[in-house]
Amino acid sequence: MNQPPNPAAEQAALPGCWWHPNRPTGLSCSRCGRPACPDCLREAPVGFQCTDCVHAGSQQQRRQHRDYQDAGLGGMRTIAGARPSSSVLATQAILAVNVLVFLVTVVQARSLNDNQTSGLFQVGVLWGQATLGAGEWWRLFTSGFLHYGPIHIAVNMFSLWMMGRALEPVFGKVRYLTLYFVSMLGASTAVLLFDSLDGGTAGASGALFGLMGAYGVIVLKLRLNPTGLIITLALNAFITFGVANISILGHVGGLVTGALVTVAILYAPQARQATYQAAGVALLVVAMIGLLVYKDAQVAAQTCQFAQYRGEQVYSCG
Repeated sequence: MNQPPNPAAEQAALPGCWWHPNRPTGLSCSRCGRPACPDCLREAPVGFQCTDCVHAGSQQQRRQHRDYQDAGLGGMRTIAGARPSSSVLATQAILAVNVLVFLVTVVQARSLNDNQTSGLFQVGVLWGQATLGAGEWWRLFTSGFLHYGPIHIAVNMFSLWMMGRALEPVFGKVRYLTLYFVSMLGASTAVLLFDSLDGGTAGASGALFGLMGAYGVIVLKLRLNPTGLIITLALNAFITFGVANISILGHVGGLVTGALVTVAILYAPQARQATYQAAGVALLVVAMIGLLVYKDAQVAAQTCQFAQYRGEQVYSCG
C-alpha cells in the first residue's frame, strides 16, 4: 500500500538556500551550482544565476571591455582609429596662425604685396644655405606658415579649410596634426635634397598636398568615387607645373609624404593600432631626418646675420 505524500518531509529533504539557510529550495545557480531561493536568483542569458555570479560577471565583462579598448579594439572609431567628432579645431588653429604670421610680416615690411622683405619672413623662409649651412633647422617648419602676398595666403587658406573640414574628423586632432606637420617636413626635405640651396621657399602648400595625398589613400582604401580626387589632382597639377615660381618639389614631396603617413595610419593592425601607427610615422620621420643630416654633411658651414643693403636690413649668409 502506497504512503500518502508528505510535503513536510520532501521540503526537509531539500537543501537550504546558500544565503538563506532556513529557506529550503530546489533551485540552483546555473553558473556556480549553489542552491538558491527565488529571491537570490536573477535571469541570465542562460538560465538563472545567483546575485554573486551576476555581480562577478558584470565586473569581468567591464574588465574585458576595458582591456579590449586598451588593445585598440572596440568602441566607435573612424577608419583612422580616432573617436568620431565633428570638431575642426586643429584646422581653425592652423589657419589662424597662418593669418597672424602673414599680418605680422605685412606690418614689418609695411607692404601687403612685398611682405617677404620683413625680418620674420627672412629668418623663417626655407633657404637651403641657412637651413643646412648655418644649422637653422627651424626653417623646415616656419616656412610652412609664411606666404608671398595676399593671393598666396588666400588660396592656401581656402584649400586648408576645405580639406581640413573633411579630413580632421576622420583622423582626429592628434593624427591630423601629425599628418599635417610630417607632410610639411616631407615637402621641406624634398626641396633641400633636390632643389637649389640658393632660393627661398615658403607656403603651406607642401602640407596641403600632404592632405591631398591622404585623401587619395582614403579613396583607394574605401573604393570611393575617384572623380573628385582626379579633378583636384588635375587642377593642382596644372597650377604646380603651369604657374611660375611654384615649388614643384615641395608639392610632390608633401603629396608623397602625406600618402605614406596615411598608409601607416590606415593600414595599421587593429590590435595595438595606435602603437603601430606611431611606429610607422616615426620610421618615416627618422628616414627624412637621416637624409637631411646626410645632405647637411655635404654643405659648407655658413655664418648668417642681418646686414644693411640699400638702406634695408637683409639676412645674408657667407
